[in-house]
Amino acid sequence: MEGGAYGAGKAGGAFDLQTFIRQPHTVLRLVSWVFAIVVFGSIVNEGYLNDSKESEKFCIYNRNHNACNYGVTVGVLAFLTCILYLALDVHFPQISSVKDRKKAVISDIGVSAFWAFLWFVGFCFLANQWQVSKPEDNPMNEGTDAARAAITFSFFSIFTWAMRLSDLPRVTQLLSVMCLRPDLNSGPPDSRASAQVTCLKRRARCPMGKGSHSPPRLLSRWLWPLA
Repeated sequence: MEGGAYGAGKAGGAFDLQTFIRQPHTVLRLVSWVFAIVVFGSIVNEGYLNDSKESEKFCIYNRNHNACNYGVTVGVLAFLTCILYLALDVHFPQISSVKDRKKAVISDIGVSAFWAFLWFVGFCFLANQWQVSKPEDNPMNEGTDAARAAITFSFFSIFTWAMRLSDLPRVTQLLSVMCLRPDLNSGPPDSRASAQVTCLKRRARCPMGKGSHSPPRLLSRWLWPLA
């Protein structure tokens, strides 16, 4: 597949399922999707225990319903977010506008950072509540494996989302396309994509247009060889 703006092929190219699945960011997205299922599934199925003295069930994490609610909420929302951005990844090669591609990449980076933070908070919260849980609340050790699984995969989820931030080829092109001439954003999609690819392959600054901004020089020198 020929290179294009923001780490995708030329706009309008045919969708290749095998190539799509083999892409590192797709693999990370699918792994994050599975981890989210494990976290909220473990808590929903075995995270609530019956109390012989009370009619209502209590959360296995130190009887703190906020801990269970947080794990389930973050897990479900992360699951839905993965589906949404998988759909965006499928549609991404069909986006001909450089501005729209830039918005998609920026939102991907921002959402990945946000979810890495939420999973970090969730891991610390669940681990802390599990550590201070009283043995007498669960003498039969029911659901302990599920509770540990939720904590473990919350920890793994921090890295699967954070690793999306290290997708340097797309971040590099994000910085480099910021200095594209305004005329590269006009004209038919095919000619526009071809001009963008030519500009990116030069590994040099494009002529600056009015109102455009140059990326920081030091960061540019570090990232240009990766373009």
